[in-house]
Amino acid sequence: MRKRKLEIAVVSDVHLGTIGCHAEELISYLNSIKPSILVLNGDIIDVWQFNKRYFPPSHLKVLKKIIGMASNGTEIYYITGNHDEVLRKFSGTTMGNINIVDKLVLNLNGKKAWFFHGDVFDLSVQNSKWLAKLGSYGYNLLIRLNRIINWILSKLGRGKYSLSKRIKNSVKGAVKFVSNFEKTAVELALENGYDYVLCGHIHQPKKEVHENKYGKCTYLNSGDWVENLTALEYSFKRWKIYHYNQDKLSPFYADEDLKGMDMNELIASIVAKKSKQKKAKDGESIDE
Repeated sequence: MRKRKLEIAVVSDVHLGTIGCHAEELISYLNSIKPSILVLNGDIIDVWQFNKRYFPPSHLKVLKKIIGMASNGTEIYYITGNHDEVLRKFSGTTMGNINIVDKLVLNLNGKKAWFFHGDVFDLSVQNSKWLAKLGSYGYNLLIRLNRIINWILSKLGRGKYSLSKRIKNSVKGAVKFVSNFEKTAVELALENGYDYVLCGHIHQPKKEVHENKYGKCTYLNSGDWVENLTALEYSFKRWKIYHYNQDKLSPFYADEDLKGMDMNELIASIVAKKSKQKKAKDGESIDE
């Protein structure tokens, strides 16, 4: 099948290494697109809950797929989040087409887009990390329970139900936090002259235009691959939210190119390709 060409794809809050992660669905999505740039906007690997006893092959395949995309020319920006904050000590590191950063600014057809995960606005993460981690474990248990409930509902011929969404929407504090998060992100973006601000962290996919005395800005959140299974896509000068559950073609995509390659081959191909690009840029012969 022909892959959809995109200028940019943004994925966040995958939480590889946790039972709530929908790795197979994410692989299907990544197999269905061919972006020039892939932004991984934080919490891709859940280091907080990492357990050597639980890292299924499908989770490893996601990493393999991302490295494979880089080796095939896609520029990858891995923006660090709170669950993978251990990578922040490597911020500024580049390996071939893979870049580890804490934030990112891109110029898109004359407009500036500001990317960052968003945990900097979360006081529980900044000031009470133990409380944030406790909440993370509670959320993971809720997801486990939710899967059992949805399995029962499917046997009864009924639709899926999200416990966490129900709780979030019924708790005023959670609703207020999300509202404040979006407001703060937009205000900072407008003050700094950004046309787009793109976040993750709160697992709430959204696209909304805001305007104040500083101008107009579009707030975008890529959602997550635990409950919503969403991403952001940029092409033809416009952003849209991609919903995996609404895409009937995604499950049929298979990536034959990656089946026979191991991780070492993928990494070697990235480094080799970047070296060739550098030689070509410097006017050297590729064959030397």
